[in-house]
Amino acid sequence: MGKLKAIFFDQDGVIIDTEKDGHRVAFNEAFKAFGYDFEWDVDCYQELLQIAGGKERMRHYFHEEGLFPDLSKEEEDKFIKDLHKKKTEIFISLIETGKLPLRPGIRRLMKEGMENSLTLGVCTTSNERSANAITRGVLKEIDFAFVLAGDMVKKKKPDPEIYFSGLEKAGLRPEECVVIEDSRNGILAAKGAGLYVVATTNVYTENEDLSDADIIVSSLGDPDGEKGVLKKGDESKLNFDGVIHVDQLITYFSK
Repeated sequence: MGKLKAIFFDQDGVIIDTEKDGHRVAFNEAFKAFGYDFEWDVDCYQELLQIAGGKERMRHYFHEEGLFPDLSKEEEDKFIKDLHKKKTEIFISLIETGKLPLRPGIRRLMKEGMENSLTLGVCTTSNERSANAITRGVLKEIDFAFVLAGDMVKKKKPDPEIYFSGLEKAGLRPEECVVIEDSRNGILAAKGAGLYVVATTNVYTENEDLSDADIIVSSLGDPDGEKGVLKKGDESKLNFDGVIHVDQLITYFSK
């Protein structure tokens, strides 16, 4: 029992709406760069998003489609690693050139967190290079206590390992932290670590079962911009007007 002291953020779909026009595009450009004509359309990628991790998605897709059957396990591992490296370079270029803007309310909420002396952290299944391109580039003015990437843990979401690591880094109890997530896998991971969860939906996750989240909104919202729609949560307790503020979360989750 206590006051809210930290906010942990997922990256893809939460900080930047990266999946449809970011990661998916980067994967397809990497396939093309390696001389292949197959690509992942929007529906195909939505199915692949149920598998956490880019290298894991490629492996699953190649096996399901019967591609590259003559590769040994070692050859396949190297091939996927090389493909993913190229994909990451393309993805980071999309971020650095400003082609993938931040989601509404995310920078504002982080700044409010700093003003309230909350611990801020990132827990993402993306690799470390992608995470750093955002946290040390686009969001360089934000003081993150830690950035945990998918290649820093043995098991990816929905396993709670990354959020247990976040708690350890922050030195806090689960009831003192809230996670901003967007997907069922992410919510299950956060809840598996005993954390509060605010879910922000996007085109890929709006039809997923996000009911385990404590609050569900279409976006965090901005006072002078896009307003969020509350899909789950106590509207009167949250005092919701289309925008999620840090002081509202502190009141809502503090005991």
